[in-house]
Amino acid sequence: MATLGRNHKILLDLVRQPGNNLCADCAAPEPDWASYTLGVFVCLNCSGMHRNLPNVSKVKSIRLDYWEDSLIKFMQERGNSAAKAIFEKCVPAFFYKPQQKDCVVLKDQWIRAKYERREFTGENNYFLQAYTSDLFESTLWKKGKDNKQFLKRIFLLSQKDFTLRYFIKEDSKAPKSVISMKDLSAHFQPEKIGHNHGLQISYLEDERTRNLFVYHEDGQAIVSFFNAIRATRLAYLLKKHPTLQNNDLIPQISTHCLKEGYMEKTGPTQREPFKKRWFTLCSMNRKLLYFKSSLDATELGAVFIGTENHGYSVSESSGRSTRGGRWHCGITLETPGRQFVFMCEQMQEQREWMEAFRRVISQPMTPEDYANEATLRRGK
Repeated sequence: MATLGRNHKILLDLVRQPGNNLCADCAAPEPDWASYTLGVFVCLNCSGMHRNLPNVSKVKSIRLDYWEDSLIKFMQERGNSAAKAIFEKCVPAFFYKPQQKDCVVLKDQWIRAKYERREFTGENNYFLQAYTSDLFESTLWKKGKDNKQFLKRIFLLSQKDFTLRYFIKEDSKAPKSVISMKDLSAHFQPEKIGHNHGLQISYLEDERTRNLFVYHEDGQAIVSFFNAIRATRLAYLLKKHPTLQNNDLIPQISTHCLKEGYMEKTGPTQREPFKKRWFTLCSMNRKLLYFKSSLDATELGAVFIGTENHGYSVSESSGRSTRGGRWHCGITLETPGRQFVFMCEQMQEQREWMEAFRRVISQPMTPEDYANEATLRRGK
């Protein structure tokens, strides 16, 4: 007969072991739930997603629930590392593995892909062929450029010429737009877009950043499209940099946004009224982009941020705005060509923005960064 105290002690010892001490699905620390049918330790959030797969996974709390001896023995035999060797045996290099802070649809579909569809066990390569096919088609809801209405559009990814096309109708002979994979980036933005499956696609068009906001009602469909974009981006990068390995190129698949949000901004003479703008700071290309609103299709402008040795710095600025601004937590960004003054609504926002600016300024510049800086200066 199972001894409650003894079995709980065994579970607590198991969950402290390397591999088990992080959630098997999102790497959150100190998981306190476990799937006793799969033999993995998971966090509270991921345990809820496991509950949606009753035919595949059944979960218990390792602290509160009763555990039979047979289940304890199975957990001892399996564990996260052993399960990973089975269920993540053949994860493609481009496939995005969600982390603790990622949105629900990414984590949910990662769990379903691993345990329900068994995409990565090596049993078949159907899904891999789909992600990496020459053409990948998906019908998505896309936000209109000049309005808030979402309309159905057909998207076509091509690994033949490394492009993303979208069409207004199924029988359209010509695409509405042809987007190069060269600078394309995709990441989920459910809160910004207002849909749990909201995906933002950003790219350069005539040296300005353009955004597409899309979603699909089906979680598997939108995450598959997202990973197909990543597969196409990686194929493009491999062709562009044939001497580099996957590990070198994976971080370049998508730009990392350090910070997003509203600030107030004044003009170049600092005598213009402050206006509320949506800002996005990217560490990879060292650009601060600003838009009229969070769902604008095209940037209003961009500021390159170099290093301190090249004349870039950030500091807290005091004094209340008297030129139409409502916010009073100031930031001064010094660049070789201009001083920028921003206002944040709260001190916490001010601190977060200054920390993000300093992270970019502290990064050494690459040859590509120097080229981007020159391009932005020429455009002014």
